[in-house]
Amino acid sequence: MGGESTTRTAPLGGGVSRGPVGGRTGQRLSGLAVALGLVLFLGGFAWGAVVYRPYTVPTSSMTPTIDAGDRVLAERIDGADVRRGDVVVFKDATWANAPMVKRVVAVGGDTVSCCQNGKLKVNGKVIDEPYLPAGTPAENGNFPTVTVPEGRLFLLGDERGTSVDSTAHLTDAAGGTVSRGAVDARVDAVVWPMNGMLERPTGFETLGGLSSPGPLRTVVALVIAGAVLILGGAAYGPVAKRAAASRARTGREPAGAR
Repeated sequence: MGGESTTRTAPLGGGVSRGPVGGRTGQRLSGLAVALGLVLFLGGFAWGAVVYRPYTVPTSSMTPTIDAGDRVLAERIDGADVRRGDVVVFKDATWANAPMVKRVVAVGGDTVSCCQNGKLKVNGKVIDEPYLPAGTPAENGNFPTVTVPEGRLFLLGDERGTSVDSTAHLTDAAGGTVSRGAVDARVDAVVWPMNGMLERPTGFETLGGLSSPGPLRTVVALVIAGAVLILGGAAYGPVAKRAAASRARTGREPAGAR
C-alpha cells in the first residue's frame, strides 16, 4: 500500500515541479508588459502635455460646436500654420484680456463678406458651414466686404447672432482682423463633455488645403495601450496563483474521493 501510494503521488509532484519554470517565464513576460505599459502610458501623457493645452470656453459664441463651460484640448501651433476653417485660441488686447476661441474664416489677402443666400462668401466663393446652428437666419451676422491684410486673420463665432468677433471690431484700425502672432493654439477636440474631435471644415476646401489633425488620437491610443499592458501585467500574479490553486484542488480531489 505504501509503495502504491508513492507511485501515485510522484506524477503529481512532478507536475508541481514543472510549475515554477512556467511561472518564472510568465513573471518575466508580465514584468516586461508592465514596463512597456509604463513607457507607453507616461510617454503618451508627456507627449500630450507638450503638444496640447487645456482651455475652458467661457461663452456660447461657438455653439453648437463648443458650448459655454466646455473643456477643450488645443494643439500648440505657430500662427503661420493657421488655415481657413481652424478653430483657434488667441489673445488680442484690443478684444479682451483673456484667451478667446473663434473660427478663422479668412486669411491675409482674402476678401470676406456675409451673406449671399444666407451663406458666408470668401474670395467670391460661397462657403458651406454645416457646423452653424440649425435654422440660423440669413441676416444674422451680416457685414460688408472686408479685405484681410497680410499676416492677419478674420474670425467669427459659430453662433453668429451673439458672437463678439471680427464683425464687432470692424471700425478698429485693423478692420476687425487679428494678427497671426496672436494665435496660441488650434482646438482639436472637446474633452468635457466627451464630444470628441471637431469635424473638419470641408466647406473651405475649395479655397485651399485644410489643417491636418493633431496627434491627439495617437496620444490617446498610447495611453490606453499602456494602461491595458500595466493592468494585464499586474494581474498575472493573482491570476496565476488562482489557477495554480485550482489545479492543486483538482489534483487532490480524486485521491480524496478514493
